[in-house]
Parts: sequence; C-alpha cells; structure tokens
Amino acid sequence: MVEAIAEAAADKKAAEIVILDMREVVSYTDYFLICTGRSERQAKAIADGIRRKIKEQEGIPPLRTEGEARGDWVLLDYLSIVVHIFTPDARDFYRLEVLWKEAPRVVAQFT
Repeated sequence: MVEAIAEAAADKKAAEIVILDMREVVSYTDYFLICTGRSERQAKAIADGIRRKIKEQEGIPPLRTEGEARGDWVLLDYLSIVVHIFTPDARDFYRLEVLWKEAPRVVAQFT
C-alpha cells in the first residue's frame, strides 16, 4: 500500500517522495511517506489524490487527517503508514528525514 500512496502522490506532482521504514524504529507505524507540494493548495490536492486512490484501491480511508486547514503540513494516518505532505518551507523546518535518519529508506517501484 505504501507504493500505491507514493504513486498517488506522484500522480499529483508531489516532489521529493521519500519512504522511511519505521518498523525497527517506532512501535506505532511501519512506514513514513514524506513528500512535498509546491504550495499549500498543491499539498491539499496531493492529500485528496492519495485519499481517493487508496479508498478506491484498498477500500480504506485514513484513520485521521491533520493540517488541511493550514495546508503547510498535511498528515494522513493509515495506521501502518503515516503520510506527511509538506510545503517546501515546512519540510525544511521540520526535517523529518534528519530527525529519523536511522530509519532505512525504501526504494519505491511506481510509474
């Protein structure tokens, strides 16, 4: 499912898509998917695209969604996968890849 989410993000022109394998690092999720939208509007569109595709393919909505009102950091929680959609400034500020640098990166195979 994490690759389907990455593909949905790419379909909406998300940049810098990174998947972190969190299984050996935290107990509350298996993967973080981190990506960037050029603007708050695009970040929201990426979130909508992911929600729509995963609902269609897997039949499940995110358990929780945070940050859509502001749009600079939208979080979609699918329990085993937590999706972080940032604007460039927010991604640079929070630097999740640096914070979780011990988590291995997953190479996604999507078109």
